Amino acid sequence: MNQSKPKILLIYTGGTIGMIRDFKSGVLKAFDFKTLLDKIPELQLLDCNIETVSFKEPIDSSNMNPRYWVQIAEVIKKSYDAFDGFVVLHGSDTMSYTASALSFMLENLAKPVVFTGSQLPIGDLRTDAKENLITSVQVASLQKDNKPIIKEVCLYFEYKLYRGNRTTKMNAEHFEAFASPNYNELAISGVHLKVNKKYLFNPDIEKPLQVHKNLDNNIALIKLFPGITKSVIQSVFETSDLKAVILETYGAGNCTTEPWFINLLEERISGGVHIINITQCLGGSVMMGHYETSIGLKKIGVISGKDITTEAAITKAMYLLGQNISKENFKSTYEMSLRGEMT
Repeated sequence: MNQSKPKILLIYTGGTIGMIRDFKSGVLKAFDFKTLLDKIPELQLLDCNIETVSFKEPIDSSNMNPRYWVQIAEVIKKSYDAFDGFVVLHGSDTMSYTASALSFMLENLAKPVVFTGSQLPIGDLRTDAKENLITSVQVASLQKDNKPIIKEVCLYFEYKLYRGNRTTKMNAEHFEAFASPNYNELAISGVHLKVNKKYLFNPDIEKPLQVHKNLDNNIALIKLFPGITKSVIQSVFETSDLKAVILETYGAGNCTTEPWFINLLEERISGGVHIINITQCLGGSVMMGHYETSIGLKKIGVISGKDITTEAAITKAMYLLGQNISKENFKSTYEMSLRGEMT
C-alpha cells in the first residue's frame, strides 16, 4: 500500500446505501462491505487508500440512538492517528442528528468526518449512492501541504457538502434530500469540486482530539401550535428526570402570552429545567425581545437557540447536560457557537 496517499476509513452503520437488490425477488439485502471496491471499482481511481469497517449488526437509521453515536466516535478515536479522513455511511432519516451529535462529541477535530448515504440502494440502476460515496471519499482525502483541508463533521449529499450540524432532511423522495437553511455549502461538486474555504470551520488543532461520550437524553421537544393546551405542556414537564426542553416557537421566537404558559415555564426554569427557544421556521433566527410576544421568555431566562436546527439543538443539549455544568454556565455556553452550529 502506498503510504504517501491519504488513508480514508469508511464506517458503515447501516442504511439504504449499503443495500443491494436481489433482482429475482426484488428484496433488499445488505452486502459485505469488504467487497466494496468490487461493487464500486471507480473508487480505485481516487488518489487515496481506502479501508472499511462495519457495525457488527448494521441498523436502520430509524433505530439510531446515543449508544450508536458513542460507537461511531469510538471507531474514529481508535483509528484517528492511522487515517487522514473518515466517511460514515448512514441512513438518511436520522443522518443530521448523528452528524450534529458527532460534531459536539469530537472536540478539537482536525480531520474530516463526512457523513453520506443515499435514497436508492447501491445496486439500483438509477442509484445516487455511487456519486455520494465517491465524492465523499474525495472530499475526505482533500489535502494541502499533507494536511486535511476539511477539519470538521460534515454531510455530503447530491453534489453539496454541508456542515453537519447545520443540516436537516428536507425530502423523503428527491435525491436532493438535505438542506442547510442558515449556512452556506462548504463545497459544491460539479465539473470541478469547488471548496468554499471561507466557510470552513477552523478548530484549535494544537489541542489533541477529545471524545466526549457522556450524553444525557433526558430532554423533550415541544412544538407549539395555536390551541396547544396547558395539560399537554404540563404533562411533558412532569416527565421524570427531565433536564431540558427544546421549545419550537413561531417566527423569530414568539409564543402565546397567556399567563398560564409563561408562569409554567418560569416555574420549571426555577426548578432547574433548561428551556431552549428555537424557531419552527426552516430559515431565520430566534430574536427574543424583538417582538412583544417573546419579551416574557427573555425575562424568565429562556435560552436562545438563535438559528440552530432542531437536530443540533437536541444533540447540543444532550452533550452539554453530559458535561454536568452549572445552570448559569449551561445557558451562557449553549448560547455560544461551539462547533459552528449557530451564527
